[in-house]
Amino acid sequence: MSKRNIVITGGAGFIGSHVVRLFVNKYPEYNIINLDKLTYAGNLANLKDIEDKPNYKFVKMDICDFDAFYKLMQDEQIDGIIHLAAESHVDRSIKDPFTFARTNVMGTLSLLQAAKLYWESLPEKYEGKRFYHISTDEVYGALQMTHPEGIEPPFTTKASSGKHHLAYGEQFFTEDLKYMPHSPYSASKASSDHFVRAFHDTYGLPTIVTNCSNNYGPYQFPEKLIPLFINNIRNRKPLPVYGKGENVRDWLYVVIMLVPLTLSSMRV
Repeated sequence: MSKRNIVITGGAGFIGSHVVRLFVNKYPEYNIINLDKLTYAGNLANLKDIEDKPNYKFVKMDICDFDAFYKLMQDEQIDGIIHLAAESHVDRSIKDPFTFARTNVMGTLSLLQAAKLYWESLPEKYEGKRFYHISTDEVYGALQMTHPEGIEPPFTTKASSGKHHLAYGEQFFTEDLKYMPHSPYSASKASSDHFVRAFHDTYGLPTIVTNCSNNYGPYQFPEKLIPLFINNIRNRKPLPVYGKGENVRDWLYVVIMLVPLTLSSMRV
């Protein structure tokens, strides 16, 4: 297997730390650079078990700093970018939409432009290179609950969520649905998705976009729904109900695995 130099953005965060650990341990011949700004959601203690590995390096950096990231691309001779860094909490986006637009849109654009300029300067150009952008299913908005009682499998709807699950509507999320974001967070992620695809279509940048559903697991920041409920229950606090309490979500468990690669909603 050929040697690779891979940047993982947001690698000190919840999902990112699991991705970094997986790559460092599974691919010892790869050089893994963990790039994180270390905001409130980033914690290097998540990676204490691999911090001394010879193929691991941490770089504290803001993804919006184009000049610094472009220099990193050149210095480390980066072959691939796995882009997880993002502001991701819906409630925070409602209070501070500018930060979400800056990080999720302009930060992604900074990475794309740096990758484009560096890879185009190489003799092999884009050969063997990849920009992998992790997004969210929230860019598609919400589906109508037409069957609150639940539909038993086998489903007659357009897609299936598995033989042991109920369906609550006539339609499932697929990548063929129109984008319809309903929050500043999902709007910023939708915009970043469009920039990734625009760089693929305009410049030929080799990209992948995945739109996964909600995640939970070890190291998740406690403001998120499942750890919030667990902490509130432990401390005998009320459990917040969102809307009318009718929302249905799918959840992916994140633990030392590259969760987005399990998704069917992959687009190149």
